Amino acid sequence: MQEITEITGMVIKAEPVNDYDRRVVLLTRERGKIAAFARGARKPNSRLLAATNPFSFGVFKIYVGRTSYNIADATISNYFEGLREDYESAYYGMYFLEVMDYYTRENNDEKEMLKLLYQSLRALMHEGLPNVLVRYIFEMKAMVINGEFPGMPAEGEWEESTCYAVSYIMASGIEKLYTFTVTPPVLEELKQIGDAYRKRFVDRSFKSLEIVDNL
Repeated sequence: MQEITEITGMVIKAEPVNDYDRRVVLLTRERGKIAAFARGARKPNSRLLAATNPFSFGVFKIYVGRTSYNIADATISNYFEGLREDYESAYYGMYFLEVMDYYTRENNDEKEMLKLLYQSLRALMHEGLPNVLVRYIFEMKAMVINGEFPGMPAEGEWEESTCYAVSYIMASGIEKLYTFTVTPPVLEELKQIGDAYRKRFVDRSFKSLEIVDNL
């Protein structure tokens, strides 16, 4: 009998396989990023049809097949339905998923990345937070967790509030990350810093970011 293991995570990528199956990439608390197959998940009556869509967060029951992980069942606690109902927020969310697919690895400790992703998607649905601010906080904190973020640039003259915001992003726990807003001049400076560091440290482009930048 195949041994079933429960893992907590989120679907960050999904693609069709054959006529009815689906291959998904999960960012998990226990095993980092893993790929798994969901047999029959594309059938209209499949219990895995909704559970294997991007953004689905919950507990997945998996087992090891001959060549891959397989999903036997799932209990989803958050589908992030608010993102599916808002065109702009949905593309920001897809960008966040792409970033996580880029940064994370199998068998790494990715608990902080998973937590950042979850809280960032929640922030996108918060009416009081501009999506663009959420984006730059998310990007900077992902670089911090990955050990790449060098802090404030040495060159240039920056608003004091910008320096404070960057310091807060670096030092704050993820649960308190999205608890502030900024003025338009500070947001513009955060954009300059975020764009410069992304071009410096990220060696690939993201399809969803191209759309976000044109929203």
